[in-house]
Amino acid sequence: MKIVVIGTGYVGLVSSICFAKIGHQVIAVDKIVSKIDQLKKGEIPIYEPGLKEMLSEVVALNNISFTTNLQEALTDANAVFIAVGTPQDEDGSADLSYVLDASKEIAKYSTSSKLIVTKSTVPAKTGEKIKNLLAETNPQIKFYVASNPEFLREGCAIDDFMQPDRIVIGYDDDQAKKILEEIYQYFPASKIFHTDIVTAELIKYGSNSFLATKIAFVNELADLCENVGGNIKDLAIAMGQDSRIGEKFLNPGPGFGGSCFPKDILALLNIAKNNNANLSLIDAVVKSNNNRKNLMVKKIINILDGKVKNKKIIWLGLAFKANTDDIRYSPSIAIAKELAKMDTQIFAHDFQAQINAKKELSDFNNIHFIDDIWQAIANCDLMVIATEWEQYRKLDLAKLKRIAPQIKIVDLRNILDKNELKKHGFIFDFIGNKN
Repeated sequence: MKIVVIGTGYVGLVSSICFAKIGHQVIAVDKIVSKIDQLKKGEIPIYEPGLKEMLSEVVALNNISFTTNLQEALTDANAVFIAVGTPQDEDGSADLSYVLDASKEIAKYSTSSKLIVTKSTVPAKTGEKIKNLLAETNPQIKFYVASNPEFLREGCAIDDFMQPDRIVIGYDDDQAKKILEEIYQYFPASKIFHTDIVTAELIKYGSNSFLATKIAFVNELADLCENVGGNIKDLAIAMGQDSRIGEKFLNPGPGFGGSCFPKDILALLNIAKNNNANLSLIDAVVKSNNNRKNLMVKKIINILDGKVKNKKIIWLGLAFKANTDDIRYSPSIAIAKELAKMDTQIFAHDFQAQINAKKELSDFNNIHFIDDIWQAIANCDLMVIATEWEQYRKLDLAKLKRIAPQIKIVDLRNILDKNELKKHGFIFDFIGNKN
């Protein structure tokens, strides 16, 4: 089947390449010429494990192409997936301008019937808006509209697409259902969850808000453990063994971030407000997560005995999570900014996110970026682990003690071995556990 994907951001690019992988003819469209030129050369503008290799594979099969010409791409296309950004407005709502502009252009350039599918995360009743816009712009063409929300986790997006927990398709007519089933025939029918468009649009927001709630919940339990002498790691493992709760998203840390959770949870609150529904629990999650960064700053100040000014800190991790270069709403960035305002000297390291972080932190001349932590660590007072990269988990603690015997450690991801830290005589602090 010939599929057009509009938008080569994270969702659009991963979806395009994976659609090509399962045998469709895919044309990925973007207005940014430099990005399309980069993709034509086989280069990936984002970091996602395995994606560049898969791109090379589907290019060799002639299953994918890239263009800035939407009109040309739409020729003979069976389905068009809209995967453009839905940035957050000041009131927390999702900005639909890119989605609606794409819909209008599809209608303008189409000469035959097509299925229009929203892959972007959009508020409830967006499908209705798209239907009306398509009919107004080109009433001569019969368009079908559907919702197919994405559930791609950065760092393991290919697995999430190719081995999904579920594929949600929302539609209001049989033709849309038929085309979507053909697109996803590669997957077992049991993986396809059928519903209406409005419900499909809400499923993404509901899923992400629930996961964010689990994170905020375990973080607050971690605070309680610190106060009463409990062990959050053991507590979370025992909770997760309950099949009704599940073990995922029960890792305490500095708070949730990324391109989805913070934005989607605020958008859901905005949807509720505009439709006279009270989501007080979700509102509390937002407040809890915002306060989380302040608590982490206090934890760092405490281990330095309140004396922060001019302290030198090795900062390990800038991305909001491991295996990505994404720093959007990164708790690491937020915490580092607050400490930089206190006249600390921060030496920041990340395996993929440094380029993006340099732009975000360009106003701070006391945040320095390093490629080799060992060259900068000798005279530092503190090491903070802010992103759970596997390489940080495997730090040579004996070498660290030799090079920087005075250094203290705050592990905001609980990835280091506490017994090893004690054996080497480090002063350290974890999340949710008294030493």
